[in-house]
Amino acid sequence: MKFSSSSTELQKALGSIGGVIPSKSTLPILENFHLQLTGDQLKITATDLDTSMSIVIKVKGYEDGTIAIPAKRLFETIRALPNIDVDFNANLTNNKVVMTTTSGEYKLTGESSENYPSIPSFKGVEEIKIENEILRRLISKTVFAVSADELRPAMMGILFQIKKNEIRTAATDGHRLVRFINTKFTSNKFERDIIIPGKALNLVLKAANDTNSNILFNENHTMFSFGDTTLVSRMIEEKYPNYESVIPLDNEKTLIIDKNQLLASVRRTSLYASSTTHQVRLSVKKGTLTVSAEDIDFGSEARENLQCDYSSEAMEIGFNSAYVIDVLSHIDTDEVVFKFSSATRACIVQPATQRDGENLLMLIMPVRLNT
Repeated sequence: MKFSSSSTELQKALGSIGGVIPSKSTLPILENFHLQLTGDQLKITATDLDTSMSIVIKVKGYEDGTIAIPAKRLFETIRALPNIDVDFNANLTNNKVVMTTTSGEYKLTGESSENYPSIPSFKGVEEIKIENEILRRLISKTVFAVSADELRPAMMGILFQIKKNEIRTAATDGHRLVRFINTKFTSNKFERDIIIPGKALNLVLKAANDTNSNILFNENHTMFSFGDTTLVSRMIEEKYPNYESVIPLDNEKTLIIDKNQLLASVRRTSLYASSTTHQVRLSVKKGTLTVSAEDIDFGSEARENLQCDYSSEAMEIGFNSAYVIDVLSHIDTDEVVFKFSSATRACIVQPATQRDGENLLMLIMPVRLNT
């Protein structure tokens, strides 16, 4: 197997799919890239068995073949090179690989492609087309709230709800919840709810850079196709919690405040919060929001006063600062709206103005205030 390629092109391709590679696996073969050369087309594949991703790039092909190569060493070597051509020569009999540049030679040992898991051809039963700008926002506004708790597998993914005249995504980890609706999307063919793992969607977020994406579904898997890159992921076959039921309808105390000022204030004051609870306290009264935090064990305390638009009765509420920072960081507008009910009820956070055709709603659960 022989080919030559620009190191920059190769690095870009390896980097775009390298996130699939598991850092540690019970199957060591999964820690490899699978390379398949056909003519001048090099197909590079990575998989962790749940998610598979492949990309096709154009190279100068001299001798067709397939081989599996240690992912970390290959990528780190290519990344460390300047923008030069790399000649790649793999002996498929003993799986010895030699990479040559004008100034160096790099040898490593691969594995037979026969040991690499076969990636089944994907046959989609249903298909939708979606603008990548819409897809990126649907994912980026929700994926940060995906749970890492393996005991609640449904919440380890984003719920996609595909409807005739809208598409919505939702994610929650039990402490915060995000619901994002886009009404510029239409699906004339089918309606469906599916859960896609957060890891796969983070990879989609990196790779979706063309005008449109095709998304295909079958019973257990979904495939994202954009340009020369495809990603196939298993769906999470669990029932998603009824997230709509936890969104409060009677939060009538409304606070409007400069998002960037509040975000910076929470970041500063949280440095003085307890390392156990990470709690920040929001004390709001007419025209003023006080952000404070303290760590009784170490005798540290911080307090800041911010101007705001608030005319309801005074109240205090506590939050985990990390959740507040996450939520505020994913709001685009200069001003943000908080809707409160009481110190023990969930708080709704929204941008002061919604983009045309969008509705973004975030929810944060409060924590019990230190007395």
